[in-house]
Amino acid sequence: MKPFARVCAAAFVAAISVALSLGAQAQDFPSKPIRIVVPYVPGGNIDITARTLAPGLGEALGQTIIVDNRAGAGGLIGSTYAAKAAPDGYTLLLGSTGTVTLAPAVFKTVPYDAAKDLVPIGAIQAVPLLITVAPKVPVNSFKEFLAYTKSKGSPVTMATAGVGTTNHLALEMLKHDAKIAVTHVPYKGSGAAFTDLLGSQIDSMMDQLSASIEYVRSGRLRAIAITSLKRSPQLPNVPTLDELGLPGFNATTFTGLFAPAATPSAVIEKLQGALKKVLTTESVRERYRTMGVEMMNMTPAEFAAFVRADAERWLKAARQANIVLQ
Repeated sequence: MKPFARVCAAAFVAAISVALSLGAQAQDFPSKPIRIVVPYVPGGNIDITARTLAPGLGEALGQTIIVDNRAGAGGLIGSTYAAKAAPDGYTLLLGSTGTVTLAPAVFKTVPYDAAKDLVPIGAIQAVPLLITVAPKVPVNSFKEFLAYTKSKGSPVTMATAGVGTTNHLALEMLKHDAKIAVTHVPYKGSGAAFTDLLGSQIDSMMDQLSASIEYVRSGRLRAIAITSLKRSPQLPNVPTLDELGLPGFNATTFTGLFAPAATPSAVIEKLQGALKKVLTTESVRERYRTMGVEMMNMTPAEFAAFVRADAERWLKAARQANIVLQ
């Protein structure tokens, strides 16, 4: 056999061996603990989402589920670790808008290709954004807010949790679609922004419903619009921007479970079945309701299509606003 032919034959045999090995592993899956990587610090929405799922997933799969917090670089460190892990189903990613669809849109370089390196297992929840106004701002509706932006002598300010966040891009989408001029005031997280908003040091804010809802329920802030296509059951009296004259406006954040690409389909199917079972558990659904999030009732195929469309949405918004982060 000629040298080139021997190399090709060896490569073919190696590929077949890997395929057979993965197939055997898939049949036995899972045979050891499974790690869910959360690319943020403990205590946040993504972390709580993972820890709410873990016990039920472990029961459904017959293995321990370990929640592994690997924070840093806006979620890129943990996401890179999960995306580059062995495609055997034992390392998963609790992915979200920020790491799966937004990062590729706003960062100049990302260490992983979310579209190629990750495969969606299933959707978990979605969180719309709320536009709230400070106590001293004399508006009670989005229509009045638009008028206020034109009549106020100084620029109207709107806070977000930071440059390049979903909140920021949603604000830029609002400015573009509603053709209004507001001054973006980025903070390092939502906490300080809410303090200044409650003190009327800034005029308005764009932030997740889950972070804003208690301020609205208590009457300390007024919500004038929500960014999802339908109203939230948590705040049924707050209209959508779609209703308010911005047709098709949709800016929500999502969470879902992902695996490294090339994970065997049999393993993915087992994980999908376990996730579906857990998400129908009333205790899990109730926990998510108390967080102010909405369950995403999607098939795996629908979720994959949703992720692709979401990536396109944020890329368009980033290009419109010329947002590029290093």
